Amino acid sequence: MLRHQQILRLIGLGLALWAAATLYIRLLPSALLDPVQGAIGFASSLPMAWVSVWLVRRVGALDRQEIPLGVAVVGAVAMMIDGVALRWRPDLYGSDPLAVRLGAAWLLWGYGLSLGVAYLMAGPPRRPTKP
Repeated sequence: MLRHQQILRLIGLGLALWAAATLYIRLLPSALLDPVQGAIGFASSLPMAWVSVWLVRRVGALDRQEIPLGVAVVGAVAMMIDGVALRWRPDLYGSDPLAVRLGAAWLLWGYGLSLGVAYLMAGPPRRPTKP
């Protein structure tokens, strides 16, 4: 179970990551609309997911087995804000409806990757093989 202080730090991180992703979608819609740049954005999300999960672990001062829970807290915060914003204030993400939709797809992809990476990072430590 996470401590109160860990949860507060993770909520703050969730807000910060949500803001960063929102700014990316808003300020660089061409990166979403261009087929090549969009594919690169999806591909580059994998290393970014690793960095994000590492950051969650550091900011939350999490043990290895707490990583999925920490990522769930950060993701829940960001996803709930995304849900509300996409429903009632999609203009936060930009003025082009296609760019907003593609941005939402990129967000979902990133959330899924982050959860998968958290699962992998929390796995049992590898035992050295005997020579």
